Amino acid sequence: MNQTTTPSRTPGFVTLFLIEMWERFGYYGMTAVVVLFMVQKLGYTDDRANLTFGAFSAMAYAVPAVGGWIGDRVLGSRRTALLGAILLAIGYALLAIPYPGILFPALSVVAVGGGIFKANPANLISKLYESDTAKIDSAFTLYYMAVNTGATISQIATPLIALWLGWHVAFAVCAVGLVIGILNYLVMRRHLAHVGSEPDFAPFPLGKMVLVVAGALLAMFCVSVIIQNLSVARAVVWLAFAALLAIFAILIWRGNQQERKGLWAVVILTAETLLFFIFYQQMSTSLTLFALRNVDLHLTVLGLHYQVPAGQVQALDPIWIFILSPILAWWYTWMSRGRGDLHIASKFALGFVVLAVSFFVYALSGAFAVEGKVAFGWMIGGYALQSLGELLISGLGLAMVSRYVGPRLRGFIMGAWFLATGISQYLGGYVATYAAVPQNLTDPVKTLPLYIHLFYGLGVVAVIGAVLSAAIVPLMKRLSVVDAAPVPAGIPGTIRAEE
Repeated sequence: MNQTTTPSRTPGFVTLFLIEMWERFGYYGMTAVVVLFMVQKLGYTDDRANLTFGAFSAMAYAVPAVGGWIGDRVLGSRRTALLGAILLAIGYALLAIPYPGILFPALSVVAVGGGIFKANPANLISKLYESDTAKIDSAFTLYYMAVNTGATISQIATPLIALWLGWHVAFAVCAVGLVIGILNYLVMRRHLAHVGSEPDFAPFPLGKMVLVVAGALLAMFCVSVIIQNLSVARAVVWLAFAALLAIFAILIWRGNQQERKGLWAVVILTAETLLFFIFYQQMSTSLTLFALRNVDLHLTVLGLHYQVPAGQVQALDPIWIFILSPILAWWYTWMSRGRGDLHIASKFALGFVVLAVSFFVYALSGAFAVEGKVAFGWMIGGYALQSLGELLISGLGLAMVSRYVGPRLRGFIMGAWFLATGISQYLGGYVATYAAVPQNLTDPVKTLPLYIHLFYGLGVVAVIGAVLSAAIVPLMKRLSVVDAAPVPAGIPGTIRAEE
């Protein structure tokens, strides 16, 4: 006799966990060295390197606004994720070519490929756990750990590879990581056969695929132009901000009463996330250059001496995320069992408190500097706090969308959330220029005050963010949660199967 059962979510979750892990392996391996590559190899000023990276990051996080729509309405989330991963592998392979002129075209391929990929695995996670909202925070926290598993490995490896074998070999390793991820996804994709957006369950749309690829090529050309021209990049970011406001305004105006409440909640939490990523962007910009110039990177452990490459300091973030993610995931699950779980807005406010303390730690380190160099332990402590703040804010960003927005709008709103992230990535690069060091200034005693002043200012801004976040918690609690309506059996995207 046939019996309807709910299959285990674990194989599907592992499939998405691994493709996200390898995608992030490539991305964070590249970001660990690309700013240093521009400054040390190509001779860029701090200003130009920070703003170029900020513009690239903005494009990489803005394109998911379209990538989510392509996954929802055109190709399907599963197909779109695979297409994005293939484009990313091509982009990293281009960076591996030892020709300076390839930098901007290669970065544009990475930005577009990552944008096409990014929103779709997260959307599939939300569909996988659609009937079990109590586990969404826990699932997305563990999924976020996939990001940091890949990042940990690559951010440790690529700076060493760049030092020992050259910059372009490090970029080639990022490409290899994506190829492994693609092959693994193809082998395991059967575990996601019951999960996806509506186009995933239709025959392969060859004509639409051709149009999407053509659109991606056009987007790559545009992105390449944007990131080369910093004034154009600034104008595009402002246009993106206006578009983000327009998107939310239109959706709120067209939505029903329940959807409006959920969308208002998302607007508020997205604004807080936008502020957070300004701090996050410092890891690849000001904090990396601070490590290069003003941190004593020589370590002695058990009699062994090791000189930490400056780019490798960024690996502290995913290492701490990896340690803290299971603890927070357990805590969220434990609190959800009738023990008065903190509201997500309260978690955001707590995240800003921790973030403020982390930047005050960086600022305080200057008081203990020796000849302009601070001990590596200050970076370990600062990154621990910054990573905890990241988990409380960014780690719940995608869970926020799943919690407050119904399936009809979820993929597109996830894309809008990434668009907001892109805007703040550019702003973070701009903020990092406040600690830009003139090219002829090499004395760490003179460069140290530039970074300490920036970190202290960022700590103050985080305190303001914490106060504002705490003040709106009561409002957020009055906004009702938008729960996904039950989906009848037989509708594509359900997590039911016939046995």
